Amino acid sequence: MPSAIEQAIRQIVEEKGLQYEAVIDAIESALAAAYRKDFGDKNQNTEVKFNPEDGSMQIWDVKTVVEDVDLEELEHQEEERRQKAEQLALQIEEARKKGEPIPTFSLEEEEGLKFNPKTDIMVSEAKILKHNAKVGDVIRNELPQAEEFGRMAAMTAKQVITQKLREAEREVVYNEFKEHEGEILNGTVQRREGRVVLVDLGRTTAIMRPEDQIPTERYNTGDRIKVFVRQVGLTTKGPEILVSRTSEEMVRKLFAVEIPEVEEGSVEIRAIAREAGSRSKVAVSTPDESIDPIGACIGQRGTRIQTIISELGGEKVDIIEWNDNIVEFITHSLSPAKVTSVTLDEKEHSAFVKVNADQLSLAIGKGGQNVRLAARLTGWKINIGEAEKEASEVTEEKEEDNLTTPLTP
Repeated sequence: MPSAIEQAIRQIVEEKGLQYEAVIDAIESALAAAYRKDFGDKNQNTEVKFNPEDGSMQIWDVKTVVEDVDLEELEHQEEERRQKAEQLALQIEEARKKGEPIPTFSLEEEEGLKFNPKTDIMVSEAKILKHNAKVGDVIRNELPQAEEFGRMAAMTAKQVITQKLREAEREVVYNEFKEHEGEILNGTVQRREGRVVLVDLGRTTAIMRPEDQIPTERYNTGDRIKVFVRQVGLTTKGPEILVSRTSEEMVRKLFAVEIPEVEEGSVEIRAIAREAGSRSKVAVSTPDESIDPIGACIGQRGTRIQTIISELGGEKVDIIEWNDNIVEFITHSLSPAKVTSVTLDEKEHSAFVKVNADQLSLAIGKGGQNVRLAARLTGWKINIGEAEKEASEVTEEKEEDNLTTPLTP
C-alpha cells in the first residue's frame, strides 16, 4: 500500500492535471527552503532528495569548482557595482522629477572577477574536500539530517510548494492551449471587464479584446460561442490566451470544419477578405475538374454555407471561384454585380471596371463594401465606372428616330 504522503501526491496530480515529477520537485524545493531557514546558512546551495514512500530525505550542499579569486578584490568590485547602481537609481529618479528622458544603461555584466559564494567553491578549498577536484567539477557535500522544523520554516515550505505548484499548473495550461493556437474552440462568455470580454475555455479564461469582437454581436454572461485562438503567450501572471471572432482565419477554419472537401484538400481556399459581422468574400479553387468548388462549399440546398453563416452570427458569405486570369478573377470578385469590361494598369496595379448603369450601385455595394472587399481579395486597386452604350445600340436609336420623323413634301 502506498504511504499517506504518496496518496496525497497522487491526488494532487489527478486534481491539478500535473506531472508526478513536478509535484515531487515542488516538495523538494520546499524542504530545501525550510532547511535553509532553520539549519542552514545563506551561502548554502541546498539540494534535497525526497522519498515519498517513507517520507525520508537526503540533503546536500552543492557547489561548482571555480578558479581561485582574490576575495578583497572581489569585495572591492562588488562595492563599485553597488555604488554605480545607486548613482543610476538617483539619475533615473532625477530625470523623472524633471520630466526628462530616462537615461539608458546596459544590463551586461562588466568583465572582472566572478564568484558566487552560494553556488561556487574555489579550487583550493575544493581540494580539501576532494583531493583531485578540478575547475568545473560539482562538489556535493552531504548535510546532517534535519530535526523537527520550526513554525516559520513550515510556513516557508508551504509558500514554496504553493508557488511551485501554481507555476507547474500554469505551464501545463500554457502547453495545452499552445497546441490549440490557430484553432477554433467552444467557449462560454464569463463576464465583461470594461470593453474586454472574458471567455471560459474550461481550464482557463481567454481574453477577447475590442478589436476581436464583432460590432453587431452582444456577448452576455453564459452565452456559448465559438472563438478562434489567435495567440497563446506566457506572462508573469500565467498563460495569456487571446481569442477572436473577427479573424479571417476563423472563416478558413469554419470552412475546414463544415466542408469535408476543404479539410481533405480537394477544395482549396486561396484568399479571404472579411469585414466581420457584415460580409466575407472567399476565393476557392480545386485541381480536380470533377469537383465544383463553389457547389461543394454551398452544399445541398445551401446547408453547408448556412451553417457557417450561422456560426458567424448571420454574416453574409460570397463564394468566388479563383482564376489565375486576373481579369476573370476581378470580374468574379465583384459578384453579384455583372461586369461588362475590365481594363488593367499593370504599372499602378489597378483595374478600371465598367458596369451597366443598373449594376453600378450593386458593384460598389453599401458604403463601398463590395468593391472594397473585391480589392482586398484580388490585391488590385479597383475603380468602377458606368459603361457607355454600345455603338450598335446608338445606331438603332438613330434609325428609329429617322422612321418617326415626318416626311416633308
